[in-house]
Amino acid sequence: MPSKDTLNSKILAITLKINTEYPELSKYLNEMPTTIPYVKNPDVNYFALEEYYNSLKNIVKMYNLNQKQKEM
Repeated sequence: MPSKDTLNSKILAITLKINTEYPELSKYLNEMPTTIPYVKNPDVNYFALEEYYNSLKNIVKMYNLNQKQKEM
């Protein structure tokens, strides 16, 4: 399980990657919340951060799958 700082770094990296390598996906980033809601329970905050990162990964994954299907 990565630390909160590691997850934040990964979120920043994938966000930058989406903006540079997949500019057509940037519109989806605009529709996603830019901040993770904060609650007093750190486990809930960590879970929300992890879910946000997984959502970003899934956007890229689904985009790549769609591109491969178009090429066929």
